[in-house]
Amino acid sequence: MKLAQKLVRIREALNLTQGELIDMLDFRGAVKQQHVSVWEKGIREPDLLSLMKYAKAANVCVEVIVDDAHDIPARLPCKKTYHPH
Repeated sequence: MKLAQKLVRIREALNLTQGELIDMLDFRGAVKQQHVSVWEKGIREPDLLSLMKYAKAANVCVEVIVDDAHDIPARLPCKKTYHPH
C-alpha cells in the first residue's frame, strides 16, 4: 500500500475530514487542508514530523506508514502500538 493511500486510510478510520484531521493532529497553522489533499493524492509527501503525528494518531510505528511493504492494520487506531516486526 502506498503512502498516500495509507494517509487516507488513517484519516477515514478516525472518521475525520481533512480539516478535522489538521485540528486533531495539532498542526498549528503550518499545515492547511490543501497540504493534506496533496499528500492524499500522492503529489507530495509530508515531512517527518507530520508522519510522526499520523503514526501517533493511528497508534502504529512510522515504519508502517512510510514502508510500502507494510500495510496499515485493519482496525485503527490500534489498541497497542503496532510494529510490523
